[in-house]
Amino acid sequence: IVKEKNRMGECPVWEERENALVYVDINSQKVCRWSALTNEVQSVSVDARVGSVALRQCGGYVIALGTRFAFLDWDTQVVTTILELEQDKPNNRFNDGKVDPKGRFFAGTMAEETAPGVRARRQGALYTLFPDHLVIKQLDQVDISNGLDWSLDHRTFFHIDSLAYAVHAFSYDVHTGKIACPKSLYHLEKEEQMPDGMCIDAEGKLWVACIDGGRVIRIDPETGKRIQTVRLPTVRITSCCFGGKDYSEMYVTSAYDGLDEATLAKEPHAGEIFKV
Repeated sequence: IVKEKNRMGECPVWEERENALVYVDINSQKVCRWSALTNEVQSVSVDARVGSVALRQCGGYVIALGTRFAFLDWDTQVVTTILELEQDKPNNRFNDGKVDPKGRFFAGTMAEETAPGVRARRQGALYTLFPDHLVIKQLDQVDISNGLDWSLDHRTFFHIDSLAYAVHAFSYDVHTGKIACPKSLYHLEKEEQMPDGMCIDAEGKLWVACIDGGRVIRIDPETGKRIQTVRLPTVRITSCCFGGKDYSEMYVTSAYDGLDEATLAKEPHAGEIFKV
């Protein structure tokens, strides 16, 4: 559905009031919005790699970029910093994020590669930004904080640490926003490669984007079993969300960064956004 290619398309979120899909291109340092009505893509450039975007009740967005939380006013393109974090880790940046059932913004960090395939381990963390701008750290020593969502009964928080190749489930207190008691829910098969972004469907099943695996997989959190695989026409599948008029459409982002010229020639759709 979106032919404009993203170096690292990520964090899609459906914005009902605009009838649009909002997402980020991390490596191009852009927040983007595709209109389902006009089929046009608009974007706002920011001054650092932007890992995630979420909607604000009052309009505009909250974003996690570099190692800071900020507000983005779409109309004026003004970015207002809320809080700087991890200033002692110049190699870190924010990655995936999402708003919880009570309007708190969860987003995590990761260490960037210092050379292809080389990164410092366990440098990341998971943070929660409360509506009153208080920030707490929920997890420490994370490799690549990634996909996240909440169960339909709001009792469980799901989270991916990509280099663990697994989806984890935590108990979640909707009143305080705190998470506890992690357990492994699903470990990816070899051909599924690495887990990236994630969302939950109306039946309470999880959808996980498999970067370098060219697919999204559906997991039953009750049994810990994979129950469906949807293959896509490029390998670097990064994230997914539901949207459209009745939320029956799944939007899937992808990336072309990290692909060599031979692979790019074979995958003309790399970096595009798909609708399932």
